[in-house]
Amino acid sequence: MSLPQGRADQLATRLSAAGFTPRMTDHDDHTRIEMEVADSVSAGSWQELLAVLEAADWFGLAVSSAGGRLAWAAIRRNAPVTDDAVRGHTHQL
Repeated sequence: MSLPQGRADQLATRLSAAGFTPRMTDHDDHTRIEMEVADSVSAGSWQELLAVLEAADWFGLAVSSAGGRLAWAAIRRNAPVTDDAVRGHTHQL
């Protein structure tokens, strides 16, 4: 398993443990993990969601068509993993 795929799997596992249902999709240059975020999410689940998003290479949070929120995180396939790596974070509401 590649390092980027391992990171994506680890983030998805953390999200599942926090009560979310992550969906992973593979793209040419990244893996995207997305999940619906209900209005009734506990404070602990929100904290874990935010921690997972911060660990991603880039992420977003948007209002979904169902009236809830859709959070997503992306892991680059070919980028070196360092603490100093530049991350692009988008926040959409």
